[in-house]
Amino acid sequence: MNLSEMNAVDLASLLCSRLCHDLMSPVGALNNGIELLADETDPDMREKCLELLADSARASANKLKFFRLAFGAAGGFGEEVDTHEAQAALEGVFGPERRIELGWVVNEGKLPKGAVKLLLNLALLAGDALVRGGRLDVGAERQDGNIELVIRAEGPRILLDPVLRETLATGGSGGAVEPRAAGAWLAHSLAAEAGGTIQLSDVSSPFLLIGAVLPRQ
Repeated sequence: MNLSEMNAVDLASLLCSRLCHDLMSPVGALNNGIELLADETDPDMREKCLELLADSARASANKLKFFRLAFGAAGGFGEEVDTHEAQAALEGVFGPERRIELGWVVNEGKLPKGAVKLLLNLALLAGDALVRGGRLDVGAERQDGNIELVIRAEGPRILLDPVLRETLATGGSGGAVEPRAAGAWLAHSLAAEAGGTIQLSDVSSPFLLIGAVLPRQ
């Protein structure tokens, strides 16, 4: 898809595809759990089915909460978002099953909506790059009127798709945006809209570092 042809409907379609992809697993598990529960008579197995249903429902709710903040109308119509809400959403997505230890280094009680969206999108991209788990540190602070965002990912294997790396840095090679890069394109656009840029550590670095400075926030 060419950037010049990208509009709100196109972007919404790409982001909805990402949401549906991420929800397919926990919703499918919910469906399987209900089917098993309907046919199961053993008390112990029924208890396990209920545990499966509870875990799947929790995972679905956590993903919806995160995507509402990262992609949707975060915080309603206000100009700023409570950072504790963003922290809770991120912790819900990168739970114990993802084998990712989350470090939250954000002292600001509230941040502009665009900054929170950008922070969550960058954190999601960095967390997804930790294919074998690891540690994800997320930081943000105000400095001289600017907002500085820093994401650091470290683990046994870090894999950030070159297409995502290119889209984050430039908005897309040759003016094209692939569906899998919708989140990276949104992050690049949020930074550009605020007059900022996104910087990434070199591909040869043993860890992944993503930073952004948003001026005049």
